Amino acid sequence: MQKPQPFIKDDLVFSVTDASALLKNVVETAFPRIKIRGELSQITRATSGHIYMTIKDAGAAISVIVWRGTPIPFKLEEGLEVILTGKFTTYPARSNYQIIASEIEMAGIGAILKMLEERKQKLAAEGLFDPARKKALPRLPQTIGVVTSPTGAAFQDIQNRLRERFPVRVLLYPATVQGATAAAEVAAGIEYFNRMKNVDVIIVARGGGSLEDLLPFSEEIVVRAAAASQIPLISGVGHEPDWMLIDFAADYRAPTPTGAAEAVVPTKLSLHQELDNMWIRLSGNFTTRLINAKQRMESINIKSPKQFVMEQAQRLDDLGRTMNLVIMTKITTSHQKMDLVSGFPNILQNRMMSLTQAVQHLGQMLNSLSYKSVLSRGYAIVRDANGIIISRSDSGVPSTIEFADGVVTLS
Repeated sequence: MQKPQPFIKDDLVFSVTDASALLKNVVETAFPRIKIRGELSQITRATSGHIYMTIKDAGAAISVIVWRGTPIPFKLEEGLEVILTGKFTTYPARSNYQIIASEIEMAGIGAILKMLEERKQKLAAEGLFDPARKKALPRLPQTIGVVTSPTGAAFQDIQNRLRERFPVRVLLYPATVQGATAAAEVAAGIEYFNRMKNVDVIIVARGGGSLEDLLPFSEEIVVRAAAASQIPLISGVGHEPDWMLIDFAADYRAPTPTGAAEAVVPTKLSLHQELDNMWIRLSGNFTTRLINAKQRMESINIKSPKQFVMEQAQRLDDLGRTMNLVIMTKITTSHQKMDLVSGFPNILQNRMMSLTQAVQHLGQMLNSLSYKSVLSRGYAIVRDANGIIISRSDSGVPSTIEFADGVVTLS
């Protein structure tokens, strides 16, 4: 770059304010529009809505201001490499220069992919991509909610494919699918259908585009809205190779908007074929049941009434013989018991005679062992005045003498 020639005379004297204003005018005139590539740092969002930050590289750093309302198609993060478009200006109150940004874009595909990978890991760690969270799609939805641009080809493709396959009611939530407000509008559409509960399934769709164009569908606000949806949600963003973060949070990922329409409803032909197959299976099962029932009926042997009566008579005869045997056994047992009872008096008499003889024998033994029998042989018992037997001559004075036929008292 050529060095600019000075245009201020050496002998001119300026006030601080005039000098600052002159410098501001020179800077803004020389740099009405400039693109700068660098890494973001010190990002601060003021209560006014303005964003203050720094763009830097290895050798320098420049202050940046993003006025409220300036469209930014992605979330500004520390360390993100961007290409910033804006104009240079100065801030006299602090004697510094800065850039007022009007556009911000990511610096190349590598930076975008790095940012997406870091965001993906963060959201996955929160469980937003867990397969257990995913809901099954309804078999035959009555109403389908579509979140997309009403003027884009995606919505027309979805409507055409639905009419071809299986016409259903479609509700559109119009949302921009590119630019700074796209992410918020898509998230609002998902939340709207969940709040109203007026659809059976939601399709979030957009046609193909560059990676930068599809970034709104990887914003956290969209991914969180998709993961929180209570209504089954299909993502149909871009083309087959395109993968946005909403694809991981959705209940079903379709490669294209047309693929989303194909996933949500079957074709009329496939339904006819399914009904035909069901009819074939049903009729086959019914025929098999009839054949089995017929075979069971044929296997039943129906007996004639005469044979049935004879069999019953035979059963009665068997029962009669069995009862006769039981009764005869009971009668015989009873006779034996009666015979035993009839012989009981003789047994009792014999028992009494035996007992009498035993008593007599015991009496004889008692008499033979009694001291009376000794006295009858000429012996006597001498007792003193206390009735104690005297067995020795010096044992005391005799008071009574007992003989076999009586007692003699001595005076």
